[in-house]
Amino acid sequence: MSKISNEITMLELLQSGKKYSINELSNILEVSERMIRVYKEDLEKAGIYVDTIMGPYGGYVLNQSIRIPLRKFKLKDAKLLDKYINSEQDKNLREKLILLQDKIKGVYIGSKSEEKELNLNEEISKKYNILVRAIKEKRKVKIVYYSYGKGEMERTIDPAEMFLFQDGWYCAAFCEMKQEIRHFELKRIIKYTLLDEKF
Repeated sequence: MSKISNEITMLELLQSGKKYSINELSNILEVSERMIRVYKEDLEKAGIYVDTIMGPYGGYVLNQSIRIPLRKFKLKDAKLLDKYINSEQDKNLREKLILLQDKIKGVYIGSKSEEKELNLNEEISKKYNILVRAIKEKRKVKIVYYSYGKGEMERTIDPAEMFLFQDGWYCAAFCEMKQEIRHFELKRIIKYTLLDEKF
């Protein structure tokens, strides 16, 4: 995760009102305890003061109310929109709402639950490992990629970097079909083959 993403996640955790030890936050965010202290300093520079409770049962706690922008759509958002689409009489507005619903479904598709999953599940882990190997060995990968609204498409990609965005793993890669850098979400990669061909 990027530093900013980690700081927002730390803020979301603390906003629950629960006390977290530095060690707990370090394990959840998969960074060193020193980085947790850096995140706290950064938040305080932004005017968000995190209180420190000293002692063996101490930790960090947030005693102020912070409004954090939501970072992702949830399935309930799409279902709520359904209700308005079905009752809308204006044809043009109805079509716009359907388009919006498609975008929400595109963000949501493939997610198992509304909870954040910071860890890789078994299938995503396999894809992640293959793509990391391809990056290290500079090898092309043939994938079948699901694009919402377009369905499954076969592509050959030259993987460059892995990154986490909105709790989903992505691969930044040069797409030979589009002839440009594209971001491929791992959960939408249906099939994948590591090729011997180098890039």
